[in-house]
Amino acid sequence: MPGQRLRARGARSNRAGRFEPRTHVAVDDGWDSACEARLVQTEVRVERPRSALSFNRSPDLPFDRSVNPYRGCEHGCVYCFARPTHAFLNLSPGLDFETRLIARPGIGAVLADELSARGYRVAPVAIGTNTDPYQPCEAEHRVMRDVLEVLRDFNHPVAITTKGTLIERDLDILGPMAAAGLVRVGLSVTTLDPVLSRAMEPRAAAPARRLEVIRRLTAAGVPVRVMVAPVVPGLTDSEMEPILRAAKVAGAVAASWIMLRLPGEVAPLFRDWLAERFPGRAAKVMARVRDVHGGRDYDPAWGKRMRGEGVWADLIDRRFRVAVARLGLDTALPPLRTDRFAVPPRPGDQLRLF
Repeated sequence: MPGQRLRARGARSNRAGRFEPRTHVAVDDGWDSACEARLVQTEVRVERPRSALSFNRSPDLPFDRSVNPYRGCEHGCVYCFARPTHAFLNLSPGLDFETRLIARPGIGAVLADELSARGYRVAPVAIGTNTDPYQPCEAEHRVMRDVLEVLRDFNHPVAITTKGTLIERDLDILGPMAAAGLVRVGLSVTTLDPVLSRAMEPRAAAPARRLEVIRRLTAAGVPVRVMVAPVVPGLTDSEMEPILRAAKVAGAVAASWIMLRLPGEVAPLFRDWLAERFPGRAAKVMARVRDVHGGRDYDPAWGKRMRGEGVWADLIDRRFRVAVARLGLDTALPPLRTDRFAVPPRPGDQLRLF
């Protein structure tokens, strides 16, 4: 809105989502002209969840179920592929995605009920695959802590993806779970350049701080996979080998990479950001992006959307394979254990005699 200022935000606009019948344009009507400029604030609403587990059948994903403690993400990563999900809430995938957040307190109790169901079959649950469970508002709402306590009580395997430092708070749970073979963490490092990171991921931890998180998780016995994700061709692809080396030194034991994905409303948001932040490189970056996605900003086809195709995609993949082999990061991690799963007794339950 006129009179408002953006600071540490990824999106530069708040255009309507794809399901909205009309577009709204902010116009200065003169009433606020004399007012002091106001920062765009973060607002967190509360949703009472009716379900916790989300299931998928995607052939591109190594898991079939996940839990989302939050909708939207304050980290504000301009490239975030999850931005279009805000359109389902009649909110903008732009600034709304990073400023109008939804916390889901009580989801731990709902999860416990679902895990206790007679027909439930255990398999690793993924957390952080849509929005980050350790974004800044977790410090106040502690939804992820609630979920993790339930998974610990059930001895349920979990794979966590994050770039947030708040995960260090939960080392008292993660350490023992890791010792039991029940948890692993994927930590995203997109660039080692703090200036670029600040522009591209404005409210996420600085690269050096993320490497420190890897060190602390490793010291607690938690296996960490460094995720070079997303790789932005023409902007961050040259950093792949340095990122992998730094993560190895910090203690990472495995690695993966994902190509930049620009589904739905993300593509225009990313183009606007490029034009403002890197006007001299914008045309080159978008040309490379289209090269790896069959001439389009994004190709959603199974088997292609995560890696892309063509010369540039093949080159990035070969560089990654050579680097992880040289660094010893190509070792397959053992599967998370499912044999320890057990529904804990609740007050009033009949106790077992033997």
